Amino acid sequence: MRIALDAMGTDTAPAAEVAGAIGALRDSATQDVEIILVGDEDLVRAELARHDDVPEGIRVHHAPDRVTVEDSPASVLRRKPNSSMVVGLKLHKAGEADAFVSAGSTGAVMASSLFTLRPLSGVDRPPVGTLLPTAGELCLLLDAGANIGCKPGHLVQFAHLGSTYMRDVMGRKNPRVGLLNIGEEPGKGDELTIETYDLLTRETGLNFIGNIEGRDIIRGECDVIVCDGFVGNILLKFYESVAGYIVQLLKAEIGPVGDSNSGLERVFRVLDYAEYGGAPLLGLGGVSIICHGGSPPKAIHNALVVAARAGRSGLVQHSAEEFQT
Repeated sequence: MRIALDAMGTDTAPAAEVAGAIGALRDSATQDVEIILVGDEDLVRAELARHDDVPEGIRVHHAPDRVTVEDSPASVLRRKPNSSMVVGLKLHKAGEADAFVSAGSTGAVMASSLFTLRPLSGVDRPPVGTLLPTAGELCLLLDAGANIGCKPGHLVQFAHLGSTYMRDVMGRKNPRVGLLNIGEEPGKGDELTIETYDLLTRETGLNFIGNIEGRDIIRGECDVIVCDGFVGNILLKFYESVAGYIVQLLKAEIGPVGDSNSGLERVFRVLDYAEYGGAPLLGLGGVSIICHGGSPPKAIHNALVVAARAGRSGLVQHSAEEFQT
């Protein structure tokens, strides 16, 4: 398993990427993985030299340029072909890597992945999936912001892609799919959700449990939440802000968390986005994992673990099979 990691993506690049890669190679889940650090070779090797006992399995692939937030996402492939993001994706496309991970500009990663890896046959709009903590197990929200102005057929595609991801990567045998809506009853919502509900009830190969409301998410009542990217991104940002608020509130009230507060440490881990790695861009002819620009090494580490699971599980092949008639 070879993973191309954009070493120039985070706000602290390449420090977070190098430390995250080293951590991943010390993880039993990814010890057999080769990580290709794609970026300015001098900078990457200088950062590697700051670490003792760098494990085997790291390779550096030179890419002299980097994508910044000022770059137009649609122009990155044309204007910055030698950037770490584009070079890493091309390594994956050429079969020299089995997955790609980047914490670069989200829009640029999405656009470059879309045009380099191409959507699978039958997928009109590849969605971004994001794992959310619940009272039960993690659930997958999609679309988390890649597509606005969706049609009912697009949401049905999201349901299939999300179900495949949860089976392959998260080990859910029969993922429950819920349609995010303003009420549980059939006929609730706007034209998009009403028509999507009707389509999902007649769709084979899905465990559709019906409409779910916002309050149902935190209860862990489904494994896959389907919605338009406009709604999904608002929900995601609110979810993240509430999690951060709770962590700050607890720390302010109880002070630093030490060994005597192991239960609270578990709470903090549940609410920490870094624990879940990155967000997969689903429905492409490859594995592309998107991380926050502010990702610490732990988030990069976990994103690499997710990428390895996706590659090993045959996620792309199984997703393509979902749309074969």
